[in-house]
Amino acid sequence: MQPHPRPHDGRTHPPPHLPTVSVAGAAALVAALLATGCEAKSTATTTAKAAAFSTVRFTLGPTAGIRRSGASRATVTPAGAYPVSAGRAHPFVRPDGKLLVVLRHRPEARAERASRGRAPRLLPPEESAVGTGFLVDTANWAQAALDGHPLQWLRRDTIRIDTTNNAPGDLTRLTLSGPHGGRSGQPTPPPDDRACNGLDAAVPRRVVLPEVAQGASVPETPARLRRRCLDVQFASTAGGVWPGTVLRIAVPIAGRPIAGRPTAAAVIPPFEGTAVAGRMPGDTVLADLSRPSTVAVTR
Repeated sequence: MQPHPRPHDGRTHPPPHLPTVSVAGAAALVAALLATGCEAKSTATTTAKAAAFSTVRFTLGPTAGIRRSGASRATVTPAGAYPVSAGRAHPFVRPDGKLLVVLRHRPEARAERASRGRAPRLLPPEESAVGTGFLVDTANWAQAALDGHPLQWLRRDTIRIDTTNNAPGDLTRLTLSGPHGGRSGQPTPPPDDRACNGLDAAVPRRVVLPEVAQGASVPETPARLRRRCLDVQFASTAGGVWPGTVLRIAVPIAGRPIAGRPTAAAVIPPFEGTAVAGRMPGDTVLADLSRPSTVAVTR
């Protein structure tokens, strides 16, 4: 090869030395860069998805026809709909890092009958309802509100709403909202429920019924039930002392309903026709763990 002149000084120099790069080394380098880029992109996408969660709203009546809305409605995926009888809960699977929303409503056939008259105050245990589940793709804290009233902060948890006792035309709205204004969400960790891990829902459990008054705090009431290893669902209802407070709770009792009673549950505080000896605050009852306890919240 002939020396080439440099146009700026006219002198000649030998050609520059080019380092030898092996094909295998280059392939490894490219693969490493691609893997790093993909991993960074995946991490950034996951972080952005969690940070971007804003609001999801579920609107439904006593029957099906569930509407989803809100800026983060794309994070919601259906988890199925299953018939559930006698107040029992379907065992939905909640993947780690997601919220599970379970909406309990009446089947269409029963809704047609209810539309011709007044809906019963308590769902007869021999009739079926439907449990419809949704998974919300966020691992961050989210505040749950029922008809505009705050219920609790959730993270990698399950929330259940029961509309089976709603009157025809009544709408229930469950809203999940991410923290705003720099707030991290739940100020303190949720209660330790490791003592309830491994309990078989098919095996009744003896629990002491708590004292609950109308107007009690919503966050504190379900926390007291969970400390007794009782699953909880919420229902929105008219009446009560103040909107956004507890109207009453219903703890399912194991065994068949008492003759003449609308349901096999301890209702606290009792309303007319539900007071039963041995099912009052402070009494020990055999609770049915397969049926969630209901916290009725005043609209």
